[in-house]
Amino acid sequence: MKILLIEDDSETANYIARGFREQGHVCDVLGDGKQGLAQALAGGYEVIIVDRMLPRLEGLPLVRALRSAQVTTPIIFLTAIGDVDDRVAGLEAGGDDYLVKPFAFSELAARVQALTRRAPGFAEDAVLRVADLELDRLRHRVTRAGRPIDLQPREFRLLEYLMRNADRIVTRTMLLEHVWGLRFDPKTSVVETHISRLRAKIDKPFSTPLLHTERNLGYTLHAPD
Repeated sequence: MKILLIEDDSETANYIARGFREQGHVCDVLGDGKQGLAQALAGGYEVIIVDRMLPRLEGLPLVRALRSAQVTTPIIFLTAIGDVDDRVAGLEAGGDDYLVKPFAFSELAARVQALTRRAPGFAEDAVLRVADLELDRLRHRVTRAGRPIDLQPREFRLLEYLMRNADRIVTRTMLLEHVWGLRFDPKTSVVETHISRLRAKIDKPFSTPLLHTERNLGYTLHAPD
């Protein structure tokens, strides 16, 4: 899952981002309302988490602008402003949920999952399939030929991204951005290491490989011809 967090308190932002990344999600963080609006308008997120009090553009007008632009991505307000009237204002502005600080990360994560389950189109790709390989996003389960495959959270996210882009070449840069949330090359073998681990789990025990290295280009996941 790819999440946009618009939060200007660095301690809170780091706490939330770390929690989601440990679950294998991508969490982009911006601390400025105008930058957050531009990033949200660019699309590509499954959930947006917005603080009410932000520099340059506050949360309410930010969300109103998104809804006026026909952005339908689920939005959660996360704020210390918790009066009933404030909650109503947030929902009327276009928010789908409203969580008051202080909060437990487990509750935030559960609300994010609930929103994505209700989001349009979620059911259509809740289960991804390539040949006899199946990934169930709701149950966080992977099987091949009916046999369960145990993946770490980052391996699960990597496989999910490859399956969403089945039959296409996925570059190292694309993986760093969408799976690790990095917009720079850390000059390490993190991608290659995870690809190797993933291949050992989804291909090596089976007769037909699905994950292929495209020399000097990247990787593809596809069914045999």
